Amino acid sequence: MGIGELARRAGVTVKTVRHYSDAGLLPETDRSAGGHRRYGPDALDRLHRIRDLRAVGMPVPAVAQALEGGSLEHALAAQLDAVGGQLTALRWREAALRALTAAPEERRPELLRLVGGLPQPPTSDALVRFWHRQLPRALPSAVRAAVVDAAVPAPPADPRPAQVVGYARLHALAMDRDGGLAARCRRVRAAAALPGETDPVVLYEGLGEAYALAGAALAAGRRPASGDEVDSFVAAHARAYRRRDGVAFRAGLRAALVAGDDPRMRAYWRYAGEVADGEVPSLGAAHDWLVAGLGAGAPTGAGETAEP
Repeated sequence: MGIGELARRAGVTVKTVRHYSDAGLLPETDRSAGGHRRYGPDALDRLHRIRDLRAVGMPVPAVAQALEGGSLEHALAAQLDAVGGQLTALRWREAALRALTAAPEERRPELLRLVGGLPQPPTSDALVRFWHRQLPRALPSAVRAAVVDAAVPAPPADPRPAQVVGYARLHALAMDRDGGLAARCRRVRAAAALPGETDPVVLYEGLGEAYALAGAALAAGRRPASGDEVDSFVAAHARAYRRRDGVAFRAGLRAALVAGDDPRMRAYWRYAGEVADGEVPSLGAAHDWLVAGLGAGAPTGAGETAEP
């Protein structure tokens, strides 16, 4: 068949057939004496298949792989993932526009800068990098990954306008291009730490259990108080500092934690809570609950044990 006949029988334009031929999707069998393209008997079925795959948005390289015996199932699954990402980006764009149109006129320039700084669709990459800069290098990869997973909220697939603004603020805070926030947080923690060396691995492993208990208490609506949650929190610090739990240790620990409170990290946890929309208490909320519970009463199991 000539190119005109093939195009007519397939219901496409000659330009379309030429495009697929030039892209390598539709090989020619030969050329006529006048240099016109000629196609074999299987070209019509192949052209129909190309047209059908392109109709569902499959890119040319994926079409080529499917035509050459690649897995059609994998190609379709990849295209479905791509469409999902596009839909997520559109939902974020819609929610951002709603947030901007609902905001007072004087706030719109600031919100526009914040929202404009988000990748589309948003990713948590900047937040993950921020936490890797913050965490002690000595932490095992499994412990580090667990902390990052708990500290970094995932971007919602179908966000509300308030979640878009919260995530934009969180992203801007975590970008911390000059590393100043992460360095400042480390300095504040170091200045507020208890005297003596500490084992960060022991500390973070113990804090995971304490934060989980406090998160459950928060979800149940319990007010901060002494109990298993605070005991677990104190025990993690006592083991890490190689100290004995007691009234004096708890008082010193609470004073250090209060002194180490950082307003920008408090803002981080507030924005993280806005993104989570209250579904899961943040680590920051769990930490605040434990610190408040630490000041609520004497230890439940340690009595008046003296410091060593």
